[in-house]
Amino acid sequence: MAGTLGLMVAAVFPGQGSQRPGMGAGLFDLPAAAPLLAEISAAAGLDVRRLCLQSDEDALRQTQNAQMALFACGVVAFRCLEDSGVPKPAFFAGHSVGEYAALVASGALGVADGARLVARRGELMASAGKSRPGGMAAVLGLDGASLETACREASTGGEVAVVANDNCPGQLVISGDTGAVRRACDLATARGAKRAMPLNVSGAFHSPLMEEAAAAMFDALVRVTFKAGAAPVVSNVTAAPVDDPSRWPELLRDQLRSPVRWTESVQRIAAAGVDAFLECGAGEVLCGLIRRTTREARTLPIYDQPTLEAAVAELGARV
Repeated sequence: MAGTLGLMVAAVFPGQGSQRPGMGAGLFDLPAAAPLLAEISAAAGLDVRRLCLQSDEDALRQTQNAQMALFACGVVAFRCLEDSGVPKPAFFAGHSVGEYAALVASGALGVADGARLVARRGELMASAGKSRPGGMAAVLGLDGASLETACREASTGGEVAVVANDNCPGQLVISGDTGAVRRACDLATARGAKRAMPLNVSGAFHSPLMEEAAAAMFDALVRVTFKAGAAPVVSNVTAAPVDDPSRWPELLRDQLRSPVRWTESVQRIAAAGVDAFLECGAGEVLCGLIRRTTREARTLPIYDQPTLEAAVAELGARV
């Protein structure tokens, strides 16, 4: 499905790690933002505008705050882009919590429902990080099979490490119990990884340590109505477009304890003939990952008024 201007685009939404103080500045002053922020704030039970614009790094590092801020900025950025008359996306995708913004942007999930689910997700993941502490680490320059082997060998004494994110070729993230993650990093380095570095996160996300959080999240997900959106959302769990909206509760549950298959998702979207990836919300992390996955891809970030105007101009120039 091509956009209305004859250009095929995909809208993508970042996950944790992209948050930063002042996120949303500029976009939140545009006409499309106020009603969305009001709806999200009412559903989440907090002032989302204040959260995004006035929180410092420490506050935004907290899982529940980061997730809500990223969700709000993603939804607002896409709505502002949509109001500018650019091509309608042929695909949507989001990295981890970004998947919720992708579902809302596509129309598969209501704004208020999305906000309530993200709030619940953040609470559960923060709680899981306290009840069973763990960690994550980025591993650069090692292939997936070798890293999976390292994780299996490091998973001893009741501790576990797994590959949690396949972000782009040469950049993988592992997750699990702190000791197992440390051992897996040592093994990965010994087997040729360029770097293996711990991430500043509050839990072992996308790993078996999230089992209890995933089960509780499922209870919230089954109470929400998902419907067919304007275009398919590519699932983190399957790296494939989801045609049946009734699958989303299980997929979003499994996402908490399963790897984010971002490389495959990008490859799948690019192979469908997409001309440009539009990263909506905060920063340019996904743009960088996408360019390292498919060099032919055009990437355009939208996180403030200058980047919004640049993206609209670029899309218009390419018609």
